[in-house]
Amino acid sequence: MADPTVVLVPGMLCDAALWAPVEGALGLPVVHARIDAPSITGMAEQVLAAVDGPLLVAGLSLGAIVGFEVARLAPHRVAGFAALATNAAAPLPAQHQGWSRMARRTRAGDFAGVVEEVLPSMYSRPSEAAAREFRGMAERIGPRRFLDQLAAQGTRVDARGALGSVRVPSLVVGGVEDALCPPEFHRDIAARLPGCELELVAGAGHLLPLEVPEVIAGLLAGWVRRCAPPAAARGSAAN
Repeated sequence: MADPTVVLVPGMLCDAALWAPVEGALGLPVVHARIDAPSITGMAEQVLAAVDGPLLVAGLSLGAIVGFEVARLAPHRVAGFAALATNAAAPLPAQHQGWSRMARRTRAGDFAGVVEEVLPSMYSRPSEAAAREFRGMAERIGPRRFLDQLAAQGTRVDARGALGSVRVPSLVVGGVEDALCPPEFHRDIAARLPGCELELVAGAGHLLPLEVPEVIAGLLAGWVRRCAPPAAARGSAAN
């Protein structure tokens, strides 16, 4: 059987640079999914169209929410699932209100102001270098794609009930200091995923691959080995 492809799915206002510090540790072909459809289902279809054959889906925040939908739509395609810094529950009214407010400001020309408002919640202790990294990703996403991402957030549903059917090697990682997706979110997700490994990273916030890249690289590499052991190991196991 051919090795699966690792599909990395970014969070809102993020692009492939989110994964740059960790993707070299994965040991398999990597594809970066572009998510800009105005619904979670549409984004999941974008992920599924990014590669042929089996895939290992690793998503952060909105990217992991899309991953839940990928696993629901095409469980036969998913050979492994990693969810970082995310929430599987349905959005609260306050979240819908916040996304609507950000959309109004963005349409009114204040996209840069929205980015600056969001930035402090991305890191536990944002350095100037970290702030530049996030601003750069957000600028590359731009206001039009951001509006599509906000529209997609509005279509989210509670994904927790379907997690028990995701019967592939899974990894759930949260930052202990993540203000957006605290540890209890990740404990709840992990409790519903059969065969899941849960890691809560001390001193880390939301954008885990940028804030603690060595830790995340090691965790993802271990997850890939569980999902797709080296060919030699597969051959010896079959004998």
